[in-house]
Amino acid sequence: MKNLMTFSLALTLLLPSVAMAQYGTQPDSGKSDAAMKSVSVTGKISDDGKTFVSDKDGKSWTINNADAVKGHEGHHVTIKANVDADKNEVHVQSLKMAKDTMGKDNMQK
Repeated sequence: MKNLMTFSLALTLLLPSVAMAQYGTQPDSGKSDAAMKSVSVTGKISDDGKTFVSDKDGKSWTINNADAVKGHEGHHVTIKANVDADKNEVHVQSLKMAKDTMGKDNMQK
């Protein structure tokens, strides 16, 4: 009788975790490589630090870890980030100030 109760308790505790596993509760489960990929792109961080606009195509992305770009609001930067195309978000891994593409002659005029 005691063994049956122990088995029943163990089964009761195990079943919910097995049931949840089928729904993919892990952070990136079910995501294809195309949906979440790492890229390096140059553009501008918005003044509020919540979005990034690419120079290449003008596409705007929501920055899901705004603390990573703190202090670079409004700056032209190159970021390395994981891109979630499904959510239109980037998770910034690193950033550096972008090189100035204009020559010194253009800046003086």
